[in-house]
Amino acid sequence: MKLGLLIVVALILGALAGNFLLENNGYVLINFAGYSVEMSVPILLLCLTIAYLIIRLAVRIWQAPAQLGEAAARGRIKRANQRITQGYIELAEGNFAKGEKLLTKGIRSSETPLLNYLAAARAAQAQGDSKRRDNWLQMAQDQDPGASSAILLTQAELQLQNGEGAQARKTLERIIQQSPRSGEAIRLLAQACLADEDWRKLETLLPKLRKRLNTRQLEDLSVRCYQGLLGNAGRAKSEIDNVWKRVPRKLRDHQQLLVARIEAGVLAGEHLEAEQLIRKSLDKQWDNTLIRRYGQLITAEPQQLLKRAEKWLQARPDNPELLLATGRLCIRNQLWGKARSYLESSIALRPVPEAYNELGKLMLKLKEPDKASDAFRKGLELSWPQTAQLLLKADT
Repeated sequence: MKLGLLIVVALILGALAGNFLLENNGYVLINFAGYSVEMSVPILLLCLTIAYLIIRLAVRIWQAPAQLGEAAARGRIKRANQRITQGYIELAEGNFAKGEKLLTKGIRSSETPLLNYLAAARAAQAQGDSKRRDNWLQMAQDQDPGASSAILLTQAELQLQNGEGAQARKTLERIIQQSPRSGEAIRLLAQACLADEDWRKLETLLPKLRKRLNTRQLEDLSVRCYQGLLGNAGRAKSEIDNVWKRVPRKLRDHQQLLVARIEAGVLAGEHLEAEQLIRKSLDKQWDNTLIRRYGQLITAEPQQLLKRAEKWLQARPDNPELLLATGRLCIRNQLWGKARSYLESSIALRPVPEAYNELGKLMLKLKEPDKASDAFRKGLELSWPQTAQLLLKADT
Protein backbone atom coordinates (compact mmCIF):
# COMPACT_ATOMS: atom_id res chain seq x y z
CA MET A 1 0.00 0.00 0.00
CA LYS A 2 2.78 2.41 0.90
CA LEU A 3 4.65 1.58 -2.29
CA GLY A 4 1.53 2.31 -4.35
CA LEU A 5 1.10 5.73 -2.73
CA LEU A 6 4.74 6.55 -3.40
CA ILE A 7 4.32 5.67 -7.07
CA VAL A 8 1.19 7.85 -7.37
CA VAL A 9 2.90 10.78 -5.66
CA ALA A 10 5.90 10.37 -7.97
CA LEU A 11 3.63 10.40 -11.02
CA ILE A 12 1.85 13.51 -9.86
CA LEU A 13 5.09 15.33 -9.13
CA GLY A 14 6.53 14.18 -12.44
CA ALA A 15 3.46 15.41 -14.35
CA LEU A 16 3.58 18.81 -12.67
CA ALA A 17 7.29 19.11 -13.22
CA GLY A 18 6.85 18.19 -16.88
CA ASN A 19 4.10 20.77 -17.26
CA PHE A 20 6.43 23.54 -16.14
CA LEU A 21 9.66 22.31 -17.63
CA LEU A 22 8.57 21.40 -21.12
CA GLU A 23 8.02 24.22 -23.55
CA ASN A 24 5.63 22.12 -25.60
CA ASN A 25 3.75 20.06 -23.06
CA GLY A 26 1.05 18.80 -25.42
CA TYR A 27 -2.59 19.63 -25.99
CA VAL A 28 -5.70 17.54 -25.33
CA LEU A 29 -9.24 18.31 -26.52
CA ILE A 30 -12.18 16.24 -25.31
CA ASN A 31 -15.52 16.81 -27.04
CA PHE A 32 -18.48 14.91 -25.60
CA ALA A 33 -22.25 15.57 -25.81
CA GLY A 34 -21.73 19.17 -26.87
CA TYR A 35 -19.16 19.88 -24.22
CA SER A 36 -15.48 20.53 -24.89
CA VAL A 37 -12.63 20.27 -22.47
CA GLU A 38 -9.13 21.51 -23.26
CA MET A 39 -6.01 20.71 -21.21
CA SER A 40 -2.38 19.85 -21.47
CA VAL A 41 -1.14 16.25 -21.33
CA PRO A 42 0.35 16.58 -17.83
CA ILE A 43 -2.95 17.91 -16.50
CA LEU A 44 -4.78 14.98 -18.10
CA LEU A 45 -2.42 12.57 -16.34
CA LEU A 46 -3.03 14.38 -13.08
CA CYS A 47 -6.81 14.10 -13.55
CA LEU A 48 -6.57 10.42 -14.34
CA THR A 49 -4.46 9.83 -11.25
CA ILE A 50 -6.95 11.65 -9.05
CA ALA A 51 -9.80 9.68 -10.61
CA TYR A 52 -7.95 6.44 -9.87
CA LEU A 53 -7.45 7.45 -6.24
CA ILE A 54 -11.11 8.33 -5.87
CA ILE A 55 -12.17 4.96 -7.30
CA ARG A 56 -9.76 3.13 -4.97
CA LEU A 57 -11.12 5.02 -2.00
CA ALA A 58 -14.69 4.18 -2.99
CA VAL A 59 -13.84 0.50 -3.32
CA ARG A 60 -12.18 0.48 0.10
CA ILE A 61 -15.19 2.16 1.66
CA TRP A 62 -17.46 -0.40 -0.01
CA GLN A 63 -15.36 -3.31 1.27
CA ALA A 64 -14.89 -1.89 4.76
CA PRO A 65 -17.92 -3.62 6.40
CA ALA A 66 -16.89 -7.04 5.05
CA GLN A 67 -13.27 -6.54 6.10
CA LEU A 68 -14.33 -5.41 9.53
CA GLY A 69 -16.53 -8.52 9.79
CA GLU A 70 -13.62 -10.73 8.76
CA ALA A 71 -11.36 -9.06 11.30
CA ALA A 72 -13.96 -9.60 14.01
CA ALA A 73 -14.33 -13.25 12.97
CA ARG A 74 -10.57 -13.73 13.11
CA GLY A 75 -10.59 -12.24 16.56
CA ARG A 76 -13.35 -14.60 17.69
CA ILE A 77 -11.50 -17.60 16.24
CA LYS A 78 -8.29 -16.54 17.95
CA ARG A 79 -10.05 -16.19 21.30
CA ALA A 80 -11.84 -19.49 20.79
CA ASN A 81 -8.54 -21.27 20.00
CA GLN A 82 -6.99 -19.79 23.12
CA ARG A 83 -9.92 -21.11 25.20
CA ILE A 84 -9.66 -24.52 23.55
CA THR A 85 -5.93 -24.73 24.24
CA GLN A 86 -6.51 -23.79 27.85
CA GLY A 87 -9.38 -26.30 27.99
CA TYR A 88 -7.10 -29.14 26.92
CA ILE A 89 -4.55 -28.03 29.50
CA GLU A 90 -7.22 -28.17 32.22
CA LEU A 91 -8.24 -31.67 31.12
CA ALA A 92 -4.63 -32.83 31.21
CA GLU A 93 -4.34 -31.49 34.76
CA GLY A 94 -7.55 -33.26 35.83
CA ASN A 95 -9.73 -30.15 36.04
CA PHE A 96 -12.53 -31.75 34.01
CA ALA A 97 -15.36 -29.33 34.85
CA LYS A 98 -13.31 -26.25 33.94
CA GLY A 99 -11.88 -27.96 30.86
CA GLU A 100 -15.35 -28.97 29.63
CA LYS A 101 -16.61 -25.40 30.07
CA LEU A 102 -13.69 -23.90 28.15
CA LEU A 103 -13.95 -26.42 25.33
CA THR A 104 -17.64 -25.78 24.75
CA LYS A 105 -17.78 -22.01 25.25
CA GLY A 106 -18.11 -20.38 21.83
CA ILE A 107 -17.66 -23.77 20.19
CA ARG A 108 -19.15 -22.55 16.90
CA SER A 109 -16.21 -20.19 16.53
CA SER A 110 -13.78 -23.08 16.84
CA GLU A 111 -11.91 -24.38 13.83
CA THR A 112 -12.32 -27.95 15.19
CA PRO A 113 -15.80 -28.17 16.75
CA LEU A 114 -15.96 -31.96 16.34
CA LEU A 115 -12.82 -32.46 18.43
CA ASN A 116 -14.22 -30.09 21.05
CA TYR A 117 -17.43 -32.09 21.37
CA LEU A 118 -15.53 -35.39 21.68
CA ALA A 119 -13.18 -33.97 24.31
CA ALA A 120 -16.15 -32.50 26.20
CA ALA A 121 -17.82 -35.95 26.15
CA ARG A 122 -14.71 -37.47 27.75
CA ALA A 123 -14.66 -34.70 30.35
CA ALA A 124 -18.34 -35.27 31.17
CA GLN A 125 -17.75 -38.99 31.69
CA ALA A 126 -14.74 -38.26 33.89
CA GLN A 127 -17.19 -36.37 36.11
CA GLY A 128 -19.59 -39.33 36.17
CA ASP A 129 -22.28 -37.77 33.97
CA SER A 130 -23.00 -40.23 31.15
CA LYS A 131 -26.17 -38.37 30.11
CA ARG A 132 -24.25 -35.16 29.40
CA ARG A 133 -21.58 -37.25 27.70
CA ASP A 134 -24.17 -38.65 25.29
CA ASN A 135 -25.55 -35.16 24.67
CA TRP A 136 -22.14 -33.91 23.57
CA LEU A 137 -21.73 -36.93 21.32
CA GLN A 138 -25.11 -36.28 19.73
CA MET A 139 -24.12 -32.66 19.10
CA ALA A 140 -20.93 -33.93 17.47
CA GLN A 141 -23.07 -36.16 15.24
CA ASP A 142 -25.28 -33.21 14.29
CA GLN A 143 -22.20 -31.07 13.65
CA ASP A 144 -20.52 -33.55 11.30
CA PRO A 145 -22.66 -36.52 10.14
CA GLY A 146 -19.82 -37.62 7.88
CA ALA A 147 -17.72 -38.46 10.97
CA SER A 148 -20.33 -40.88 12.32
CA SER A 149 -17.92 -43.83 12.64
CA ALA A 150 -15.34 -41.82 14.60
CA ILE A 151 -18.03 -40.49 16.93
CA LEU A 152 -19.55 -43.93 17.52
CA LEU A 153 -16.08 -45.37 18.19
CA THR A 154 -15.53 -42.72 20.84
CA GLN A 155 -18.93 -43.51 22.33
CA ALA A 156 -18.19 -47.25 22.43
CA GLU A 157 -14.78 -46.67 24.00
CA LEU A 158 -16.30 -44.48 26.71
CA GLN A 159 -19.09 -46.98 27.33
CA LEU A 160 -16.54 -49.75 27.81
CA GLN A 161 -14.55 -47.60 30.22
CA ASN A 162 -17.75 -46.89 32.13
CA GLY A 163 -18.72 -50.55 32.44
CA GLU A 164 -21.58 -50.29 29.96
CA GLY A 165 -20.67 -53.49 28.14
CA ALA A 166 -24.07 -54.24 26.57
CA GLN A 167 -24.47 -50.69 25.22
CA ALA A 168 -20.89 -50.69 23.94
CA ARG A 169 -21.46 -53.92 22.04
CA LYS A 170 -24.59 -52.52 20.40
CA THR A 171 -22.69 -49.40 19.36
CA LEU A 172 -19.82 -51.47 17.94
CA GLU A 173 -22.15 -53.81 16.07
CA ARG A 174 -23.71 -50.72 14.51
CA ILE A 175 -20.30 -49.47 13.39
CA ILE A 176 -19.33 -52.86 11.94
CA GLN A 177 -22.65 -53.03 10.11
CA GLN A 178 -21.83 -49.67 8.49
CA SER A 179 -18.10 -50.36 8.03
CA PRO A 180 -17.36 -54.12 8.11
CA ARG A 181 -13.60 -53.50 7.82
CA SER A 182 -13.36 -51.11 10.76
CA GLY A 183 -10.37 -52.62 12.56
CA GLU A 184 -10.74 -50.42 15.64
CA ALA A 185 -14.41 -51.40 16.04
CA ILE A 186 -13.47 -55.08 15.83
CA ARG A 187 -10.68 -54.58 18.38
CA LEU A 188 -13.02 -52.86 20.82
CA LEU A 189 -15.69 -55.52 20.28
CA ALA A 190 -13.09 -58.18 21.11
CA GLN A 191 -12.28 -56.25 24.28
CA ALA A 192 -15.99 -56.17 25.18
CA CYS A 193 -16.34 -59.93 24.52
CA LEU A 194 -13.31 -60.58 26.72
CA ALA A 195 -14.87 -58.58 29.55
CA ASP A 196 -18.19 -60.43 29.12
CA GLU A 197 -16.41 -63.80 28.75
CA ASP A 198 -18.26 -64.32 25.48
CA TRP A 199 -15.66 -66.77 24.18
CA ARG A 200 -17.63 -68.00 21.17
CA LYS A 201 -18.07 -64.50 19.78
CA LEU A 202 -14.45 -63.67 20.56
CA GLU A 203 -13.30 -66.73 18.61
CA THR A 204 -15.07 -65.46 15.48
CA LEU A 205 -13.20 -62.15 15.79
CA LEU A 206 -9.69 -63.60 16.12
CA PRO A 207 -9.01 -63.96 12.35
CA LYS A 208 -10.10 -60.36 11.80
CA LEU A 209 -7.64 -59.12 14.41
CA ARG A 210 -4.48 -60.45 12.76
CA LYS A 211 -3.73 -57.15 11.06
CA ARG A 212 -4.87 -55.08 14.03
CA LEU A 213 -2.81 -56.66 16.85
CA ASN A 214 0.84 -57.59 17.03
CA THR A 215 1.83 -61.25 17.30
CA ARG A 216 2.13 -61.24 21.10
CA GLN A 217 -1.21 -59.50 21.64
CA LEU A 218 -3.01 -61.86 19.27
CA GLU A 219 -1.43 -64.88 20.94
CA ASP A 220 -2.43 -63.72 24.44
CA LEU A 221 -5.99 -63.01 23.33
CA SER A 222 -6.24 -66.38 21.56
CA VAL A 223 -4.98 -68.21 24.64
CA ARG A 224 -7.55 -66.44 26.84
CA CYS A 225 -10.29 -67.28 24.35
CA TYR A 226 -9.53 -71.00 24.09
CA GLN A 227 -8.95 -71.25 27.84
CA GLY A 228 -12.48 -69.93 28.30
CA LEU A 229 -13.93 -72.30 25.70
CA LEU A 230 -12.22 -75.29 27.33
CA GLY A 231 -13.43 -74.16 30.73
CA ASN A 232 -17.00 -73.92 29.44
CA ALA A 233 -16.89 -77.36 27.83
CA GLY A 234 -17.85 -78.92 31.16
CA ARG A 235 -17.73 -82.70 31.36
CA ALA A 236 -18.48 -83.25 27.68
CA LYS A 237 -15.43 -84.91 26.13
CA SER A 238 -16.80 -84.38 22.62
CA GLU A 239 -17.00 -80.64 23.21
CA ILE A 240 -13.48 -80.58 24.69
CA ASP A 241 -12.12 -82.39 21.63
CA ASN A 242 -14.06 -80.07 19.32
CA VAL A 243 -12.55 -76.98 20.96
CA TRP A 244 -9.05 -78.48 20.91
CA LYS A 245 -9.30 -79.16 17.18
CA ARG A 246 -9.99 -75.47 16.60
CA VAL A 247 -6.93 -74.37 18.56
CA PRO A 248 -4.18 -73.31 16.12
CA ARG A 249 -1.39 -75.90 16.05
CA LYS A 250 1.27 -73.40 17.07
CA LEU A 251 -0.66 -72.73 20.30
CA ARG A 252 -1.24 -76.33 21.37
CA ASP A 253 2.08 -76.46 23.22
CA HIS A 254 1.35 -73.23 25.07
CA GLN A 255 1.63 -73.98 28.78
CA GLN A 256 -1.55 -72.18 29.84
CA LEU A 257 -3.64 -73.79 27.09
CA LEU A 258 -2.18 -77.21 27.79
CA VAL A 259 -3.06 -76.87 31.47
CA ALA A 260 -6.60 -75.80 30.52
CA ARG A 261 -6.90 -78.82 28.22
CA ILE A 262 -5.69 -81.15 30.97
CA GLU A 263 -8.02 -79.62 33.58
CA ALA A 264 -10.95 -80.00 31.20
CA GLY A 265 -10.01 -83.64 30.59
CA VAL A 266 -9.71 -84.35 34.32
CA LEU A 267 -13.11 -82.76 34.92
CA ALA A 268 -14.53 -85.05 32.24
CA GLY A 269 -12.92 -88.05 33.96
CA GLU A 270 -10.27 -88.53 31.25
CA HIS A 271 -7.32 -88.98 33.62
CA LEU A 272 -5.48 -91.37 31.33
CA GLU A 273 -5.57 -88.94 28.43
CA ALA A 274 -4.49 -86.13 30.78
CA GLU A 275 -1.54 -88.29 31.90
CA GLN A 276 -0.48 -88.83 28.30
CA LEU A 277 -0.67 -85.11 27.54
CA ILE A 278 1.37 -84.21 30.63
CA ARG A 279 3.98 -86.89 29.93
CA LYS A 280 4.45 -85.84 26.30
CA SER A 281 4.71 -82.19 27.28
CA LEU A 282 7.22 -82.87 30.06
CA ASP A 283 9.34 -84.91 27.66
CA LYS A 284 9.59 -81.77 25.49
CA GLN A 285 9.94 -79.19 28.26
CA TRP A 286 9.81 -79.44 32.03
CA ASP A 287 7.02 -77.50 33.74
CA ASN A 288 6.33 -77.44 37.50
CA THR A 289 2.63 -76.65 37.02
CA LEU A 290 2.17 -79.81 34.98
CA ILE A 291 4.11 -82.05 37.37
CA ARG A 292 1.98 -80.76 40.25
CA ARG A 293 -1.12 -81.77 38.29
CA TYR A 294 0.49 -85.13 37.48
CA GLY A 295 0.64 -85.99 41.15
CA GLN A 296 -3.13 -85.43 41.48
CA LEU A 297 -4.19 -87.75 38.64
CA ILE A 298 -6.31 -90.80 39.39
CA THR A 299 -5.87 -93.74 37.03
CA ALA A 300 -6.36 -97.47 37.08
CA GLU A 301 -2.58 -97.95 37.18
CA PRO A 302 -1.16 -95.67 39.90
CA GLN A 303 1.99 -97.80 39.95
CA GLN A 304 2.87 -96.65 36.44
CA LEU A 305 2.43 -93.01 37.45
CA LEU A 306 4.75 -93.52 40.42
CA LYS A 307 7.30 -95.36 38.31
CA ARG A 308 7.51 -92.48 35.83
CA ALA A 309 7.68 -89.89 38.61
CA GLU A 310 10.57 -91.68 40.30
CA LYS A 311 12.34 -91.91 36.95
CA TRP A 312 12.05 -88.12 36.59
CA LEU A 313 13.41 -87.78 40.14
CA GLN A 314 16.67 -89.38 39.06
CA ALA A 315 17.33 -86.33 36.87
CA ARG A 316 15.72 -83.79 39.25
CA PRO A 317 16.23 -85.00 42.83
CA ASP A 318 15.96 -81.50 44.30
CA ASN A 319 12.75 -80.40 42.61
CA PRO A 320 10.20 -79.69 45.41
CA GLU A 321 7.19 -79.91 43.06
CA LEU A 322 8.29 -83.31 41.75
CA LEU A 323 8.94 -84.55 45.29
CA LEU A 324 5.45 -83.44 46.34
CA ALA A 325 3.88 -85.13 43.31
CA THR A 326 5.83 -88.33 43.97
CA GLY A 327 4.79 -88.27 47.64
CA ARG A 328 1.13 -88.01 46.61
CA LEU A 329 1.52 -90.93 44.21
CA CYS A 330 3.13 -93.00 46.99
CA ILE A 331 0.09 -92.30 49.18
CA ARG A 332 -2.14 -93.49 46.34
CA ASN A 333 -0.06 -96.68 46.18
CA GLN A 334 -0.20 -96.99 50.01
CA LEU A 335 3.57 -96.70 50.32
CA TRP A 336 3.42 -94.73 53.56
CA GLY A 337 7.12 -94.67 54.42
CA LYS A 338 8.25 -93.53 50.97
CA ALA A 339 5.43 -90.97 50.88
CA ARG A 340 6.58 -89.50 54.19
CA SER A 341 10.17 -89.28 53.00
CA TYR A 342 9.23 -87.56 49.75
CA LEU A 343 6.89 -85.08 51.44
CA GLU A 344 9.43 -84.15 54.13
CA SER A 345 12.11 -83.68 51.45
CA SER A 346 9.77 -81.41 49.49
CA ILE A 347 9.02 -79.33 52.60
CA ALA A 348 12.72 -79.05 53.43
CA LEU A 349 13.37 -77.56 49.98
CA ARG A 350 10.27 -75.37 49.77
CA PRO A 351 7.66 -75.40 52.56
CA VAL A 352 4.18 -74.79 51.13
CA PRO A 353 0.68 -75.34 52.62
CA GLU A 354 -0.07 -78.12 50.10
CA ALA A 355 2.87 -80.23 51.23
CA TYR A 356 2.07 -79.74 54.92
CA ASN A 357 -1.54 -80.67 54.27
CA GLU A 358 -0.54 -83.92 52.54
CA LEU A 359 1.89 -84.72 55.35
CA GLY A 360 -0.78 -84.04 57.96
CA LYS A 361 -3.24 -86.41 56.30
CA LEU A 362 -0.51 -89.05 56.03
CA MET A 363 0.28 -88.72 59.75
CA LEU A 364 -3.37 -89.33 60.55
CA LYS A 365 -3.25 -92.52 58.49
CA LEU A 366 -0.14 -93.54 60.42
CA LYS A 367 -1.95 -92.90 63.73
CA GLU A 368 0.36 -90.06 64.75
CA PRO A 369 -2.12 -87.27 65.66
CA ASP A 370 0.46 -84.98 67.28
CA LYS A 371 2.62 -84.89 64.17
CA ALA A 372 -0.48 -84.50 62.02
CA SER A 373 -1.60 -81.54 64.13
CA ASP A 374 1.86 -80.00 63.87
CA ALA A 375 1.86 -80.36 60.07
CA PHE A 376 -1.59 -78.83 59.74
CA ARG A 377 -0.61 -75.94 62.03
CA LYS A 378 2.50 -75.15 59.99
CA GLY A 379 0.49 -75.23 56.78
CA LEU A 380 -2.07 -72.92 58.34
CA GLU A 381 0.66 -70.52 59.44
CA LEU A 382 1.82 -70.26 55.85
CA SER A 383 -1.68 -69.74 54.48
CA TRP A 384 -3.24 -67.54 57.16
CA PRO A 385 -0.63 -66.50 59.72
CA GLN A 386 -3.00 -64.25 61.70
CA THR A 387 -5.64 -66.99 61.99
CA ALA A 388 -3.01 -69.48 63.12
CA GLN A 389 -1.83 -67.11 65.86
CA LEU A 390 -5.41 -66.69 67.12
CA LEU A 391 -5.88 -70.46 67.27
CA LEU A 392 -2.62 -70.88 69.19
CA LYS A 393 -3.68 -68.24 71.72
CA ALA A 394 -7.02 -69.96 72.12
CA ASP A 395 -5.31 -73.30 72.83
CA THR A 396 -3.10 -71.75 75.47
